Parts: sequence; C-alpha cells; structure tokens
Amino acid sequence: MKTVLITGATGFVGANLARRLLADGHQVHLVVRPQFTSWRIDKIRTDCQIHEVDLQNFDHLKQAVVEIKPDWIFHLAASGAYSWQTDVYEIINTNLVGTVNLVQSCLASGFESFVNTGSSSEYGFKDHAPLENEYMEPNSYYAIAKSSATMFCQHVAHSQKVHIPTLRLYSIYGPFEEPNRLMPTIIVNGLDGKLPPLVDPNIARDYVSCDDVTEAYLLAAQTKTDDLGAVYNVGSGQQISLAEVVDVARKVLNITEAPNWGSMPNRKWDTSVWVSNSQKIKADLGWQTNDSFEVGFTKMVSWFKSNPEMLHYYEQKIKAVASSR
Repeated sequence: MKTVLITGATGFVGANLARRLLADGHQVHLVVRPQFTSWRIDKIRTDCQIHEVDLQNFDHLKQAVVEIKPDWIFHLAASGAYSWQTDVYEIINTNLVGTVNLVQSCLASGFESFVNTGSSSEYGFKDHAPLENEYMEPNSYYAIAKSSATMFCQHVAHSQKVHIPTLRLYSIYGPFEEPNRLMPTIIVNGLDGKLPPLVDPNIARDYVSCDDVTEAYLLAAQTKTDDLGAVYNVGSGQQISLAEVVDVARKVLNITEAPNWGSMPNRKWDTSVWVSNSQKIKADLGWQTNDSFEVGFTKMVSWFKSNPEMLHYYEQKIKAVASSR
C-alpha cells in the first residue's frame, strides 16, 4: 500500500484516478482548493483524507505535503483546458506556479514518484502524430503554461535525480466528464433518442478511455526508467472523426435521427488532424489501450444508465447550456 497525494481530484480524470487507487487499497489524500466543487467525489469523501490548500500558497502547501509524506504524487490540477477558463493569470498560476510549488514541497518531503499531467495541446496544431521530443508550438495560454510546467518537471527530475514523468493526455472520455463536453452531450441526448447540434463531421480527435488513462498513471508511478523526467504521449494512436463518433453513438443508443452537420459553428481549436504517437509509453511502460472507442463509449453509456442521479445532474447541466445558446 502506498500513501498517495492527488491534486485535481475534483476534476474528471482525477476523480476516476482516486477511485482506482482506493480500489487498489492505497491510502489516498486529496489536495483540493478552498471552496472546491465536490460532486465528483461526494461518494468517496469518507474514504479519502481531504486537505483544502491553495497550490499558490507555498507555505501552507509545503506544510500539508510534509504532514502527508506521500510515496506517490499525481498532479492533475489544471485551469484553461475548457473554453470558459480564459483568465490568463489563473491559467499561469494554476498550471505553472502551482506545479513549481508542489514539486518544491514534495522535494522537501521526499517521494518515490511524482507524475505530472501534461497536454497534447503543448504541441500546437500538427499535421501528423508528434513524438515527445518534437518541437512544441503551443498556441494558447493553457498550452504555454502546460509546456512550461513540463519543462520545469524535466529539469528538476534530471538535476535532482528524482522520478518525475509527465503524461501528455489526448482526448479523454468517461464517467464524470465535464457535462458540456461532446461525449456526455451525445449520450444524454441519445438516451432521449436525439442528437445534439454538431460541427463539421471531419473534425477529429484521438479519443482514449479514462480507464486506460488511469492505468497509464499507475504504470508511470510504478516504473522507473533511465530518463527520470520522461514525457509520454497518452492516446490511442488512432484519430476518430466526429462522423465516426456519431455513427457509434447512433448504433449503441439506437438513434434514428439523422445528424444535422454544421448546426453548431466550428470552434477555434477544431482540427481534422489530432493524433498521438504512443510508441514510447508502450515500449517503456508496457501501456496499451484496452478499450476500443466503441467499447469505451458503451461503458460510458452503461455508467449513465446505472447512475440515475448522475444522469439527472447531467441532463440539467446540458439543458442549461442548450438554453443559453
């Protein structure tokens, strides 16, 4: 059993990772911001120890980390990944300053593994599947902050001889995903026999299930390589167009309604090429995707059906977004 510290556990991926670590028998500590939103962790709050600490308050953070004495740290706290998170100071402070403060606090405490969370957006728009050592062209405040945090973690790992890998995540989907994201919106509408407004059918992403991603985090913590600051792409290695996503949704949910392409305008981040090269994480950590997109999507549908209170929560959120357009 390991003592584990997670930041960002009130977010989508972090909430799933916390559940996996609890299921595996680890002692889980959640570092959350004051006045945090709790709906994703309400059912596991009594199984974890919760510490309300602002990552930008170095002294309080260091004190909490020294008290916890974590073996493993999983750093998932972020700001700017969603379109409505636009405050540049909040983005820089959370993703870069918060990372610096957490790494420095953990160095003072000592640890076995610190797994940092990067983003595929660090690469910027590419017309191919980029390798981890490829030139980065971040094109947003979020991507700039994330790439800076990745470089900081690499430097500390190499200079201090500590294990700090970074996982560059592609398009994750699964339980507890943000309500106004594509998969929840399609599923909630699809369970009612409808399709939501849709952008260009050629828009593509590299979708990877949250179950597969949580496995990547565990492998990154458990497996040490010669490169202590290694960066790993975490994606399926196959991009899926929106047209293909809708085809799977119509099949799984028995939707007879035809898609109305272009009923929603494309967003500035939409692209027809967004795919990972995940050979490095497969070779170094033995990671692989277990869920095809259809399998992962079907699991997500089953989660909604077996959690009616969550389905109702998502219905209300998605309805509010639709009415505000």
